[in-house]
Amino acid sequence: MPELREERQEVGTCVELFAGGGGLAMAVHAAGFRPLLVNELAPRACQSLKNNPPDPKAPEKRWPLVSGDVSKIDFSEHITEEVDVLAGGPPCQPFSLGGVHKGTEDKRNMFPEMFRAIREMRPKAVICENVRGLLRPSFKPYFKYILNELTLPFVERDEDATWEDHNELLEKLIANESVDLAERYVVKEMEVNAADYGVPQIRNRVIIVAFRADLDVAWEKFMPAKTHSEESLIYSMREGGPYWKRHKVTADVRKRVIANLPELDYENEKVKEKLKLEPWRTLRDAIAGIDENEGKPLPYVSEEAVKYKVEVDGIRDHVGWPGARMYTGHTPNVLDRPAKTVKAGVHGVPGGESVMQLDDVNFVNFGGGDGYRYMTVRETARVMTFPDRWILDGPRGEKMRQLGNAVPVKLGAAFAEAVANALKSVGALEDPEKRK
Repeated sequence: MPELREERQEVGTCVELFAGGGGLAMAVHAAGFRPLLVNELAPRACQSLKNNPPDPKAPEKRWPLVSGDVSKIDFSEHITEEVDVLAGGPPCQPFSLGGVHKGTEDKRNMFPEMFRAIREMRPKAVICENVRGLLRPSFKPYFKYILNELTLPFVERDEDATWEDHNELLEKLIANESVDLAERYVVKEMEVNAADYGVPQIRNRVIIVAFRADLDVAWEKFMPAKTHSEESLIYSMREGGPYWKRHKVTADVRKRVIANLPELDYENEKVKEKLKLEPWRTLRDAIAGIDENEGKPLPYVSEEAVKYKVEVDGIRDHVGWPGARMYTGHTPNVLDRPAKTVKAGVHGVPGGESVMQLDDVNFVNFGGGDGYRYMTVRETARVMTFPDRWILDGPRGEKMRQLGNAVPVKLGAAFAEAVANALKSVGALEDPEKRK
């Protein structure tokens, strides 16, 4: 897994806002950016960041954590160096399908704080992740405003102006190109599915990347391409395919999966192109171990472990949990597909995203139905491509919340490394030794 490679070369500096459990922060750090400040509000997530050093080879070094409300932070007090990358995922609940859909009226909308941080730090690049719900018709005008304000963050909004009024001003300034390049950003947004980048999970998101216009970065040359495809997964699952050489399952399980595979049109040019990519990773892949966990399968969770909430084989957070249920609209993950989107589940997880169907249809799930169980926190962390060394703080529900709010490490790494390469291409990243 390149984003967690052993030899890490420092290339620049970063600031991470809304860090949550640390997925994007870990990815940006692994791409070579030294954190100058990491901010998070939730106490349990802050403790998770305290529990985990950025570099396991240097456990004495910790994240430069500034906890609390981001709106109360005076960045000039903490930042004494030039900031190369500002990264963060402003809270997505205002725009999420799982939230209450208040959008711009929701006090949790933190995009204005992201804009303030840009004005105060003038980063060379910005990486922002959020839910695809921003593209829903009801929120799309505000999403366009987000892109416009990110383009011209130094044009501050009057206190009495509505966002619609300010957006009208921004669009006029963008159209006539009257703002100096040093105070403009070139902004690009991408709809992504994390599964297309090697994450064993269907997770549809919007990634926004911005570069200061005076740097003249050709982002199109560096945008991370998709590396995995559903078509390759289907092809690998055919009878005798490599998927079954990796996973030793019973003939009945294999036949059931193969019988439900969709047909591929091998003459279709798009299908041919997608077959050149790696197969999507599945939940079974994640449990067996991928990337840095290759060859480290998580041990089987027994009925007894589920009944008594037992930690299996001393593996942290690999704990059975009883009571999983399945009903209309609440269906489990299947092992031989990428997992469903991991959700924070503030009011419970309504779609069955934390439940998994098992090969053993007779498995007793105490307090629920048979043949399925809750995923362990460690299994969920693997689906989010967190390394097994990552220690999450709090009870089970809080750990799952942190994971659901996180950016999958592997997805974040694809974009962080691409941004690093783009900045290097224009000489925007100085020798770190010259900064000191």
